Amino acid sequence: MTGEPQPSNYRPDTPIEKIAEWIADPVAAADFPKTLLRFRNRRWDGAVGLDTLDDEAWARHFGRFEALAGNLPCPLALRYHGHQFRNYNPDIGDGRGFLFAQMRDGAGRLLDLGTKGSGQTPYSRFGDGRLTLKGAVREILATEMLEALGVNTSKTFSVIETGESLQRNDEPSPTRSAVMVRLSHGHIRIGSFQRLAALGDNEHLAALVDYALAQYPGPTPPQDAPGRDEPPVRLLHLVVERLADLAASYVTSGFVHGVLNTDNMNISGESFDYGPWRWLPRWEPGFTAAYFDHAGLYAFGRQAEAIHWNCAQLAIALRPICEAPPLVAALERFPELFTHHVARRFAWRLGAGGASEEQAAKLVATGEAALVASGMQPDAFFLAARAGKLGDGPEFAEVRAALADCGPPECEHDYWRDETAQSMLIEEVEDIWSHIDKDDDWTALEAKVTALRRMGQAHGPAPEPAGH
Repeated sequence: MTGEPQPSNYRPDTPIEKIAEWIADPVAAADFPKTLLRFRNRRWDGAVGLDTLDDEAWARHFGRFEALAGNLPCPLALRYHGHQFRNYNPDIGDGRGFLFAQMRDGAGRLLDLGTKGSGQTPYSRFGDGRLTLKGAVREILATEMLEALGVNTSKTFSVIETGESLQRNDEPSPTRSAVMVRLSHGHIRIGSFQRLAALGDNEHLAALVDYALAQYPGPTPPQDAPGRDEPPVRLLHLVVERLADLAASYVTSGFVHGVLNTDNMNISGESFDYGPWRWLPRWEPGFTAAYFDHAGLYAFGRQAEAIHWNCAQLAIALRPICEAPPLVAALERFPELFTHHVARRFAWRLGAGGASEEQAAKLVATGEAALVASGMQPDAFFLAARAGKLGDGPEFAEVRAALADCGPPECEHDYWRDETAQSMLIEEVEDIWSHIDKDDDWTALEAKVTALRRMGQAHGPAPEPAGH
């Protein structure tokens, strides 16, 4: 989800119910010992008309999962398959989450409320269906930082501490538990199509394509695109366009998602499900976020490759209901779109949103060279470059010249006069968590969210891709 939230009345609408019989299972939320409200997204609750709920009602709906008026009568755990680190896994699905509600915003767009840590489902396998409080805090920080940097991301809508003690291998245990609700445009994944293709269910595969096109519309394919009127071809073009832009936004944000499996690829083009994410301490293509990514499959510099590969898996899943050549033609657009969006977004971060294609491409080339040569942390680089404080070193000469060719940068907001850039390095994340863990002190988290939203105001909205 991108752009500024606009106030809206509560407008429930549940089109998922028409396909729920073959894409989801009704489930019940866990009965938690406690429901302590820890985070409520006051920036976005009004966009779906839920800002009028008091905190007690909020906890009932997003901790006890009492159905919202006129909405889904029962939560739905979605069914899907997925490639996980390039290995196909048919034994997955919503294992610790579910779709809780659907509604329209003021522009008529469909929005979903989905959960993480809400209890076991038929797809939990050996998991307990829970989420650690630390994991929820990390997701708040990831989504707030990404939103501020113009990335199309889900929003952390609610975090409620649930009073359980959890055992985990990747953090000190026992550790505190939470249930999180995220707001996004949808939860239909590439893996949702892969499942239907694997089952040979072509009828429902075609129906899911129709659902996706109806609920997540976008620009039509190029005029010369073969098969441009066929629904599977139209869908693949949309997904390729959206995910090329998402990959570009990761690069220009210096962000590493960590787990870009096909079950983590949303056809709405939104980034979501933040586990072992990291921001770059320096510009390093081989930097990985997940300790278990031994081959560097999802390293910073390979994320576009991974996302393009995932688009190819969608094309393969659509093959039973579509000829191959038009799907291949859609896939082949990804590299050029990615390169275009990197340049567009890189220029925007530097305050040169009006740069020509040639100027933006030069900013990327000279900017990356300066980042590598200087070893600067990327967020510090972008702040210094935009504020005219890069210094006189030879490593910055070419990027300074490229910026000068674009005219004065957009620097009206007082954030650009700050001495230190807002960043999200792991040391700060751990420090914020330590205050919560040791002293139940949430002030550092609250201050960071405020600071990130201020940075987002300074950047303004990311420029929309052409045709959107």
